[in-house]
Amino acid sequence: MGFSELLETIGGMGHFQVLQMVLLFLPGMVYACINVLQIFIRVIPEHHCRLQNQTSAVSAFRGDGRDRDLLKVSIPMDKRGKPETCLRFTEPQWQLLNPNATEQARLDTEHCLDGWVYDKSVSSSSIVAEWDLVCEQKLLIYICVAIFAGGHLAGSVVFGILSDRFGRRTMLLWSSLMAMISGTCEAFVPTFTGHVIFKFFTGAAVVGVFTTRNCLTLEWTPPERRIHVNTYNIYSSSLGQILMSGWAYLVRDWHWLQFSASASFVIALLFALALPESARWQITHNKLHMAMKTLQKVAWINGQKEQGRKLTPEGVMSYIQEDLTTVKASSSLRDLFQTPGICKISSCVVFGWFACGFSYTAMVMDLQKFGFSIYLVQVLFALIDFPARLFGSISMSYVGNRFTFIFCALFSGCVIIIPIFVPQDMAALTLTLNVLGRGGLGVMFLCIYLYTLELYPTEIRQKGTSVGIFTSRFGAVLAPCVYITETSSTILKPLLFGVVPILSAIAVSFLIETRGLPLLETIQETEKRVKRAQSLKGNASEEVQKRQALLIPAIPEAESTV
Repeated sequence: MGFSELLETIGGMGHFQVLQMVLLFLPGMVYACINVLQIFIRVIPEHHCRLQNQTSAVSAFRGDGRDRDLLKVSIPMDKRGKPETCLRFTEPQWQLLNPNATEQARLDTEHCLDGWVYDKSVSSSSIVAEWDLVCEQKLLIYICVAIFAGGHLAGSVVFGILSDRFGRRTMLLWSSLMAMISGTCEAFVPTFTGHVIFKFFTGAAVVGVFTTRNCLTLEWTPPERRIHVNTYNIYSSSLGQILMSGWAYLVRDWHWLQFSASASFVIALLFALALPESARWQITHNKLHMAMKTLQKVAWINGQKEQGRKLTPEGVMSYIQEDLTTVKASSSLRDLFQTPGICKISSCVVFGWFACGFSYTAMVMDLQKFGFSIYLVQVLFALIDFPARLFGSISMSYVGNRFTFIFCALFSGCVIIIPIFVPQDMAALTLTLNVLGRGGLGVMFLCIYLYTLELYPTEIRQKGTSVGIFTSRFGAVLAPCVYITETSSTILKPLLFGVVPILSAIAVSFLIETRGLPLLETIQETEKRVKRAQSLKGNASEEVQKRQALLIPAIPEAESTV
């Protein structure tokens, strides 16, 4: 007997399951909204140097007559016939207005000594226009993205540790409150330094919400229902991205867009107040009497109040004793590299996670480069998740995790690299290739998660998954740093973002296929499987057992903690 049987005595999940689904779905959408929000608040509007003696902040981009003439004699034009973004003439060149004027030698120019003016037709405001993050200061945009990703990295560790110590529900409350406060401060702080500081805390807090609500929900869910619960988790993210794209289209001022998204974390806060603490956590932390009250509350929600009254500490322990006997002393990171087989698995899996986080983040770093509305591009990136994940789920069920990951990694890497050779006037083709690459990377995330769970034994499965997730977020931190090379090479970025998934496919090819194999308990059992697979040239099919094909695989990303 175990915790699942204990839940059945108080009415199973019942109405409590519905409440949990809502808890998982709505905050998941809010989490996705905050991540996508970062794309819209850092929009780089068209801009040029402020003209000499210009007092108005209005751009002459869409002006005519005198305004256009003044712009032409004051700002050099680039190859596309648009004003240079970082240069202006040292003095007006009136001769340029004469269509019969002969071409002169290079005219004297200078940097934008008086600042910039911006075209606000796409976005009425952004952090770029707010603090002039253009030209020499453009790299600060990518530093800002890296800091937000660093907040994700720190939050996944800190809130994981704190939720293990103080409880899932408690940390869900505090992380939701922290996300609201830091996000609101981020929206209205008057300096860029203050903005990035609060952005770091916002990144940490939203990951705290994501990790703790996932863990809380999954610890209440019986194993046979986790697939259905995680289905909501998968699609809540895509729906949240679509929702934020529409909301950003309506709210063009970044201050109010940031504030409204941050305020929406009140949803997570309210549901955290409504749900009880994890009874599993309470029992494993010697809080048996509190667990009794929690289980009785669940019984009351399920309409089984009488069954809840019959619960006794001895009865609860009789059900949970089997689960407690499987709890072992905490493993260390050294266990992931303790033996040759486990070391091989860890090295390949970690690189797979890194490739997912690195290239996935890079894909959404600059949506303006496609030449289409960023709101449309983001919706397309979200919509591709639905058919891509369906394909990935079917492929993993019938041909295995190894083949699916290798295929998607090679496919994504190639379609990211191919646009290097596509002419600039074929923007639709470039966008199509990138959307397909984005879908492939999404499948890679699904696949590497399930693959990691099946490769590691129970002894170190949690630790291995946690290190993988941590590595993917480290890749997300490094991705913005590549944009520093923009001034030296425009080919290096897509080449690097495409090569990394291809290399991960090579790394994963050294692993064994796990489709249909039973989950192992110990490192020794895993070592035997790896050695046997090597003798069979990478095929462990002799252990294959028939298992149910799953339409949607589980991906409770933040259930694990480092």
